[in-house]
Amino acid sequence: MGKYIVYRLIQAIPAMIGVTIIGFFLVHIVPGGPAQAMLGPKATPQKIAEINRIYGLNKPLIVQYGIWMLQLLHGNLGQSYFYNQSVWSLIAVNMPRTLAIVGIGIIFAHIGSVILGSLQAYWKNTWFDYLATAVTYFFYAMPYFWLGIILIMFFSVDLNWFPSGGLSNPLNPNPGFGSWVAHTTLPVATLVIGTIAGWAQYMRTSMDETLVQDYIRTARSKGVGEVMVVMKHALRNSILPLVTLLGFALPSLFSGALFVEVVFNYPGMGLLFWNAAVQRDYPVILGIVVLTGLLTIVGNLLADLLYGLIDPRIKYS
Repeated sequence: MGKYIVYRLIQAIPAMIGVTIIGFFLVHIVPGGPAQAMLGPKATPQKIAEINRIYGLNKPLIVQYGIWMLQLLHGNLGQSYFYNQSVWSLIAVNMPRTLAIVGIGIIFAHIGSVILGSLQAYWKNTWFDYLATAVTYFFYAMPYFWLGIILIMFFSVDLNWFPSGGLSNPLNPNPGFGSWVAHTTLPVATLVIGTIAGWAQYMRTSMDETLVQDYIRTARSKGVGEVMVVMKHALRNSILPLVTLLGFALPSLFSGALFVEVVFNYPGMGLLFWNAAVQRDYPVILGIVVLTGLLTIVGNLLADLLYGLIDPRIKYS
């Protein structure tokens, strides 16, 4: 197991280098720049040149990349142009908030997908299966930001059950856990609903294929109850594709978190990335890109390891 993890981490090095190269050059070739964003539309060429000289943006891109990469290898993501803070300090404040809603969203999405997909497969070609399929496809086709707006309109504006955005009540200096739950319910619900809509169909297909296997028929012929057949024999093998999907779903969940945080004005990595993109804050953008790429690679590795734990036939060497 240890050798396999080391091998996978070594394999990840070229991928991370590719992420840094593509991310760096794509960010820098976009029209505009930090100087223009800082000084506004009336900025003079002289002032823009001065800002570019201060931040080293007047050097060739390959030189800028080499300087940035050297800092990255020393664990330095740079200094934000606009917040006057290190990128690490901004990430340290905002990352836990994003991980909270994404982590909770993954847990509830997995539980909901397993339950819904299993029930659809067990009651295949019934009214429940048709209705659930129609509903999941409807939400699957709906963008995260649009779903978030609908939830705000219904639960915040019409019913006034939850706040429409933010993280805490500004009038309450000590909001507490209850306020945090109230402010994060709708962002988490947006991620969960959008994720279940896609994952449930994977689970349905996998469970449908498992329920017709010979060992399921054998278990039933031996008099094993239906609940035990589904829970013990079918569910464990059916959930394997969903575990594998987790690693590949992390990038989409983080991109979904970006739209969710912007819609709900939730102070996390997504909103930080959005503001940095608008302000052309290159160090912050690149820091988030690198960290997201690293988390994606780690997520894929964890998915492979979980796959081996669930399926004892898989051996790592």
